[in-house]
Amino acid sequence: MSVEISFKASGITFTEVGATKVREYLSAQGADVEVAGLRVGVKGGGCSGFQYQLAFDERRDGDIVFEDHGLQLLVDPQSLSYVDGSQIDYVDSLTGAGFQVVNPNVVAACGCGSSFRVKDEEAEAVSAL
Repeated sequence: MSVEISFKASGITFTEVGATKVREYLSAQGADVEVAGLRVGVKGGGCSGFQYQLAFDERRDGDIVFEDHGLQLLVDPQSLSYVDGSQIDYVDSLTGAGFQVVNPNVVAACGCGSSFRVKDEEAEAVSAL
């Protein structure tokens, strides 16, 4: 199944540490990096409007697939405009460890960092008039 994107996607990438951690997790699960990767998506919710959904998964029909560091990043077409241009990192700090999405589309985030808001495309079109 072919998916048409209505804009030129920049893609999604990994930092060195992010790629290393994804490779470690996939290896620990016995997953084949040729068919499995990190799924990056968004869903409505949280105090700022959207929340990231990150999961190790296999490619599905309709997925947009980006490759970086020899790994796949899987994105559903509905999530792409919210995460396009992002970089996936892995952070290990005193407050916890886990994957972090560095997203240039975010205009606001909640204090705990679990939800975010992007620029409203409708408001952008109105302000351009």
